[in-house]
Amino acid sequence: MADATEVDPVTEDGTLPSGSPDDPLPDDPQSVGRSIGRGLLWGLLLGAILIILLATWTRQRQGAPEAALPILGQVPAFSLTDRDGGDFSLADLAGHPWVADTIFTRCTLVCPTMTARMARLDQRLPAATKLVSVSLDPGHDTPEVLEDWARSYEASDRWHFLTGPSDGIHALVRDGFKLGVAAAPEAETLPPGEAIVHSNRFVLVDGRGRIRGYYDSSDLEALETLVNDLGRLGD
Repeated sequence: MADATEVDPVTEDGTLPSGSPDDPLPDDPQSVGRSIGRGLLWGLLLGAILIILLATWTRQRQGAPEAALPILGQVPAFSLTDRDGGDFSLADLAGHPWVADTIFTRCTLVCPTMTARMARLDQRLPAATKLVSVSLDPGHDTPEVLEDWARSYEASDRWHFLTGPSDGIHALVRDGFKLGVAAAPEAETLPPGEAIVHSNRFVLVDGRGRIRGYYDSSDLEALETLVNDLGRLGD
């Protein structure tokens, strides 16, 4: 007797009868609604992520707002003599941003380079900006000597070269600018151009006499930062 084998029932036309397990289930409206809802939710979520990424990329391209320059000190009142022989004081700089350095004309080390770099700033900075170079060798650097030094670097009229009493200069440099200056070790045995040790930094001061930055004059990138910072003062 042959084994009985289960076969799929078929209709006379050879198709499966209605209700066969291979028939697709009829659409359930609730299931369809849930599927559409999930699709919309994922679409909204993806859109939100794209918006956040786009906003982040835009901020990075535009750059975050720069923080205000710090206030690093206040330049005290001073009264010195300019290269034209006239009196010059802090009041003459009121309302103008300015860049200061310390030099002396007999210097054979950093001063020529510093003055050459300041001359480049003299050509680049806005007209309202002042430049101030304070001599650390006032016994030698008379107004006439400073005038010759200024002319050798084609200094404009806005660039002031100051001399005066040693105590007034040292008070301005040390207490005002907060820059170092001292006689070199064994200065008496050195040539005059090497007898004074001092800072090679430029000092950025705003129109209210407040120190806003220090910059290594030997570093060209630092000088570019100075130019940029000057534009950020706003006063």
